[in-house]
Amino acid sequence: MNSTTDEALCPLCNIGQSHLFLKDKRRTYLKCCECDLVFVPKRYWLSTEDEKITYDLHKNDAQDQGYRQFLSRLSTPLLKKLSPKQKGLDFGCGPGPTLSCLLEEKGHSVDLYDPFYYNNPSIFSQNYDFICATEVIEHLRDPNKEFVALFKMLNQGGWLGIMTKLVIDQQAFSQWHYIRDMTHICFYSRGTFEYLSQRFNTDLHFAGNDLILLRKK
Repeated sequence: MNSTTDEALCPLCNIGQSHLFLKDKRRTYLKCCECDLVFVPKRYWLSTEDEKITYDLHKNDAQDQGYRQFLSRLSTPLLKKLSPKQKGLDFGCGPGPTLSCLLEEKGHSVDLYDPFYYNNPSIFSQNYDFICATEVIEHLRDPNKEFVALFKMLNQGGWLGIMTKLVIDQQAFSQWHYIRDMTHICFYSRGTFEYLSQRFNTDLHFAGNDLILLRKK
């Protein structure tokens, strides 16, 4: 059943047409008919205090070779797209910035931003040749606002590199470990990124099952 209540308003496209996608023991998940985003209504969101407690449990370390290898899955295809000595942003870098290290080791400069750990609002008045968001966009409370800001900061011809797991179908979603994390409130599919690509006029490249590169035309 479609709904146009405030709670059912899609936080990405703000169209307002959504329907029940799944309900489990902990939360309800709605799916937007316009942009294909699956999202969790506000009443299930953690408080910002509890959200940060969850993030504080993450033990990300730039010296951890396993973590570096994990992030290299995005840095490697992105580096192939970049010209030398580009200026970038690690958006939502977390408590232990590591992707920035991988990119700086290859000659690029990278600013850091995270609302909990590197809250530097001045970055929103900057311009960047590339922006990375690894395991970030599934946490966004206002993805519409955030994507508008990201593409505004991105130079023409610049790259937005994203790492996030993608929705496949309802059956897979119901058994998905990704929805067990209560800080995950937005879930994207290939269709969602096709919507974003069209909306923000980008080239779209799926560099892996959970790796998306968008180039601003």
